[in-house]
Amino acid sequence: MKIAFTTSDRVHINAHFGWARKVDVYEVSPEGYQFLETLVFDGDLKEDGNEDKLLPKIEALHDCTIVYVSAIGGSAAARLIKKHITPIKARSEDDEIQDVLSRLVETLKGSPPPWLRKALQQRTPQFDLDEIEEEVPV
Repeated sequence: MKIAFTTSDRVHINAHFGWARKVDVYEVSPEGYQFLETLVFDGDLKEDGNEDKLLPKIEALHDCTIVYVSAIGGSAAARLIKKHITPIKARSEDDEIQDVLSRLVETLKGSPPPWLRKALQQRTPQFDLDEIEEEVPV
């Protein structure tokens, strides 16, 4: 699953979702984690009530399961949840991305809590085998 982190220094979860210029994205599984990319956002991102600035960020995170933030507005959180992306507030701006990633890997190896299982299920396509028809070569 893909996990995103709002960050200003690429070490800590220390950026507000709406103001974040950088979002680091990782692939996480029970086997470990791998850095994928840094999403960079330009323009006027300061707090101003302009909800349109959130759209490019939300669209860029479309395939992420979780986004860790230092803070997030209610409207932005609701928009992420509607897209099946779970926003999680860091305990403090001193929380390090690598520590959170390590804890996530360990959690995935064991029995993930209900909220994480639900987030994973929302990201996994559900198929009804009765609805899938086999193609027969002609």
